[in-house]
Amino acid sequence: MRATPLLFALALVGVAPVTFAIAGGPPHADTQAGPADDNLTPAERMAARFPQKVRVGDLVGLPLLDFDDRTLGYVREVARTPEGGIVLVVPVGGWFGHGGRPVAVPIETVAILGRQIALLDIPRAELPQRAGWAAKDGAPIAGDEIIRIAITRR
Repeated sequence: MRATPLLFALALVGVAPVTFAIAGGPPHADTQAGPADDNLTPAERMAARFPQKVRVGDLVGLPLLDFDDRTLGYVREVARTPEGGIVLVVPVGGWFGHGGRPVAVPIETVAILGRQIALLDIPRAELPQRAGWAAKDGAPIAGDEIIRIAITRR
């Protein structure tokens, strides 16, 4: 019975490091760009966020949220640029996330967050300043096609 208090004390000491390792680091470690992420390209950041397959039609209509969970707009369409990149077309600057000017948000700068899409690598204030999106800027991707999108948590 003397070993029981010692084992209990060792277990208490070992709980904090194990819990931290299981939790995966400090809160929001994978959602905020830190100093180590400054040298990564958007594609490398996306690859580090474990991209998963998703049907394009399931993304249309989802809200795009900033880091404070404010709705910036709703995904109107998913398109492929002439360079081969994938963008989410989101109207920005309307009332309560509807209406506004369509803006292309690169798929590498967002991540799926449940039934929402989190904007990770573009500040909220910069989004309205981005170039507008027109149908001639790319081709819409069919709703039944499968693409990859990063995943995140809060």
